[in-house]
Amino acid sequence: MQAMGDKMLGKGLARGGARGLHLSRPVVLVGMMGCGKSAIGNALAARLGVPFRDTDEALTAAARMTIAEIFARDGEAFFRARESEVLARLLAEGPGVVSTGGGAFLRAENRALIAELGVSVWLKADAELLWSRVKQRTTRPLLMTDDPKATLMELLEARTPSYREADLVAEASPDLPIPQMVDRVITALRDADFVK
Repeated sequence: MQAMGDKMLGKGLARGGARGLHLSRPVVLVGMMGCGKSAIGNALAARLGVPFRDTDEALTAAARMTIAEIFARDGEAFFRARESEVLARLLAEGPGVVSTGGGAFLRAENRALIAELGVSVWLKADAELLWSRVKQRTTRPLLMTDDPKATLMELLEARTPSYREADLVAEASPDLPIPQMVDRVITALRDADFVK
């Protein structure tokens, strides 16, 4: 039987996860499409006993359209502006885990806001791992090209300098399951004194 305090801490902690860890500000996961921001973010939030928030989900819920539909109807510039608004709202909600779209961290104003209110963690994955995870998906508007793999490689090269500005890095590998990636993120956060 669990003590009442364990139930109050959240599912991940009640299951015997990272008991006693306290998150003082939002953790913002950044990186390329396919790096695992949503899957790892959900698991990390459960382990820390905090809410999980996804900028893409919040944006599509507000617009009542898919990201591909928003891109098609309004263009990428419109999408990025709305994405920044959603990010600001989610960060203002306090400690939690926030998953961002792959392009969100490219905007200097988003990086500044995240630095002010949260801590950014780059989920770093190599090109082949990313491709293996996104090649079957048809929901990635930026990859709707004649050569989606080449497009992904170009995006990775162009975006890496911005991702390098993240506060922390957790490196993925093909054989590393989600719980171990969560361990890597928690270790990085603990080493930098963002969780106690």
